[in-house]
Formats: sequence, C-alpha cells, structure tokens
Amino acid sequence: MEQMRQKKMEWTDEEQISICLTTCRTGYLGLSDGREPYVIPLNFVWFNKSIYFHGADEGRKVRIMEVNSSGCFTICEELGTMSNPVPAKTDTAYWSIMAFGNIERVTEVVEARNVMQQMLDKYVPGYYNKPLASSHLEKYRSSLGSKTAIYKLCPTQITGKENPLNEKARFTAGRTISMDLG
Repeated sequence: MEQMRQKKMEWTDEEQISICLTTCRTGYLGLSDGREPYVIPLNFVWFNKSIYFHGADEGRKVRIMEVNSSGCFTICEELGTMSNPVPAKTDTAYWSIMAFGNIERVTEVVEARNVMQQMLDKYVPGYYNKPLASSHLEKYRSSLGSKTAIYKLCPTQITGKENPLNEKARFTAGRTISMDLG
C-alpha cells in the first residue's frame, strides 16, 4: 500500500478514527471493474471493525464486486475555510478516512440482522419500539422487487488525514482581505 505523501497531516488516533467511522452518516464506496472507477455514496455502519452497507442484490455495484472484491471506502468532514491574504494559502480544514480491503456478502442471518439493527439505531434511533426480526430480512423486497443484500468491507488498511481548523483564519461571510492586513 502506498504511503501518505503529507505525513504531517496523517491522523493516527485510532479511537478518534473509530468515533468518526461510527458517527459519519455518508460514505463513498470506490470500486473498479478494470475499465473505469465506480464510486457510490452509501449509508453504512462501522461495526465489529468492519464497514457494512446494504443495497439491492443486483446491479452494477454487485456485478463489479463479484469480479473484483477490492474496495476503498471513504468518509470526510469539511470543518471550514481558512482565509489568507496570499491566495495560494487559502485552505480548507477537514478530516478524512479511507479504508481499503475486500468486500464480501454477509450470508449469516444473525450477523445480517445485527447489522441492520445497527443501521436502524444509527439512522432512526429510538424510532422502533422493538428489535428487528430476522424474518424481516428474509421477506423484504424493494419497490423494484429486488432482495436486500448486506455487504461488509473488511479493512486491511485504514488511513486518516486531518487539516485542523485555525479559528483565527476561519472565513466567515463579510470577512475581507483588509481585515487580515490591517
């Protein structure tokens, strides 16, 4: 695996990375069919040190994963823009996490039910008054008639990168260069 070019921005705090993977709501799954990249925004959960997502059991994503199970999952958060009188030094504060690994379909019913319960707990906490039944997973069909499939990316490498926000340089509406030069 290639090393990060800007080592000073590398984020190695595993606890903070886990918190971000747990709380971030949208991730981007990167796949390759050998001809072109394919990136899909997804809901996901970080559970048992794996990234789980679900979707139809057919379609382009599934066809690609069946041929090439390697994937990259990325999440990020923009924290603000930092202004600077030198245009080339205007910057964006952010953190980002990339997980690389192999993707496999979850076939074990208890694991699948636990993952879907984690999804419900993350995206609609407290909404349901009882846990998800395993039978729901077996019976559910989308509006297009496809069965739901659950996948997990088992990371072989997770990298994090951070460009912290300098509050003194934070750009806000109405801020002008004369305020920074004066």
